[in-house]
Amino acid sequence: MATPSDLRAWRSALWSARMNGLREVEDQNGERVSYKSDAEMARAIAAADAEIAAIERPRVSTVIFRTTKGV
Repeated sequence: MATPSDLRAWRSALWSARMNGLREVEDQNGERVSYKSDAEMARAIAAADAEIAAIERPRVSTVIFRTTKGV
């Protein structure tokens, strides 16, 4: 699983390529990813944002139930 810093670096590179009108991005492993459209790049950026948010979201450790008899 990628770390948040790895995901941020990938997202930054993808955003930069998108703003420069490029459709191909090279990651730190040297692999190239070609996108067919701007919409596909936007979905990849949104996916990276969602993954970063999911990793950094604090986990719920305590659940408190408050119940009544309804009377």
